[in-house]
Amino acid sequence: MGAWYAVALLTVAYTFALIDRWIIGLMVGPIKADLGLNDTQFSLLQGIAFALFYCTVGIPIARLADRSSRRNIVAAGIALWSLMTALCGLARNFGQLFLARVGVGVGEAALAPAAFSLITDLFPRKQVGRAIGAYQMGLFLGYGLSVILGGWLVGTLEQRPPLEFPLLGELSAWRATLVIVGLPGLVVALLCLTFREPVRQGAVEGGVPVPELIDFLKKNIAVYGNLVAAFCMISLLFNAVLVWGAEYFIRIHEMPRATVGLRLGLIVGTFGCVGSIFGGLYADYRHRRGDRGGTIRSSIVATLALVPLAAVTSLIPDPDYSLLMYAPLLFFGSWVFPPAVMTLQLFTPPSMRAQTSAIYLFIVAIVSMGFGSTSVALITDFVFADDLMLHYSMAIVGAISGLLGLFFLLRLLPIYRKAMAARNLP
Repeated sequence: MGAWYAVALLTVAYTFALIDRWIIGLMVGPIKADLGLNDTQFSLLQGIAFALFYCTVGIPIARLADRSSRRNIVAAGIALWSLMTALCGLARNFGQLFLARVGVGVGEAALAPAAFSLITDLFPRKQVGRAIGAYQMGLFLGYGLSVILGGWLVGTLEQRPPLEFPLLGELSAWRATLVIVGLPGLVVALLCLTFREPVRQGAVEGGVPVPELIDFLKKNIAVYGNLVAAFCMISLLFNAVLVWGAEYFIRIHEMPRATVGLRLGLIVGTFGCVGSIFGGLYADYRHRRGDRGGTIRSSIVATLALVPLAAVTSLIPDPDYSLLMYAPLLFFGSWVFPPAVMTLQLFTPPSMRAQTSAIYLFIVAIVSMGFGSTSVALITDFVFADDLMLHYSMAIVGAISGLLGLFFLLRLLPIYRKAMAARNLP
């Protein structure tokens, strides 16, 4: 029961992390108008600004997580990113907002590597997939709530005079929204101090020396290289179609912001959570059957369905049918990720898990968050030079990155199975 309590709190924390990361995606218009930004500048706020320090500090924080209390690191990270989200609402120009978004990334860098390591030590091997799948639901709950809450809050606040906050003065709708959604995370940070720190299974006292970690990664570069390459591409696809999803319906189909937030949020929250759980359960099932490549095989099955969906969903002329297609797109898109994390955790020795996860997240974040939304914006701004071609940019990036992800997964499968057998891992 204690293990699932910890997973529940970590999932709530991940949900808040994604709300704080993505809520600005539903406020593209108001923020651009207020601060005088173009699509490319806004994409930097969604991607590079967040990924820059998320990646830079992620590895040192993960090394600390492999040697000290992962629970306390998670709690501190939640408190930091929550405060920085609120500060985003106080930014008066692009530079200030960029720096505040960097701060959000610094805080979130503390969560994922420590959470993956905690979950792997909290559960027996046969249940790791479902536990990671449950945790990864936070990704889709967070996005769903970000567009639902963001759409409702901004829509409601835009109909009223600017809110007056103690010490902060009057804030416009988008500014007030960021302050309102940021501060409750401080409560989640305190709650995360209430679960126990599990014993590190097979850990080395004082942590693994950096040269030993580097040597292990070099010896297994074929596994880690193909795994990282595959999920860089799949995560890039995911960011391309999801980060710009709300703006696509607002800009191309002229749907009201609140309507987009509610409908898209419900689809992402529902089908993303179901797909995440299904991906974890299917990976556990393949693992129980003795398939050493079961986690990779699970991701391949999902990616085969994901690629065509990413290529056509934003090109459907009817907005209702296009929105409907987001259901299978999110189901298969969310299915892919728990097996990837499970692969990483099962293959990596316990004393290296947080650091290896941080390196994995470092590279994936740079590519997917740094270039996922920005690649779409660059094609829209500089290839088409037309804001109303956004849906074509989303389809191009989604199709190309999806096919590349599938290619690397197919390369990885035999390599991973051979490496697991060589190390006599189940």
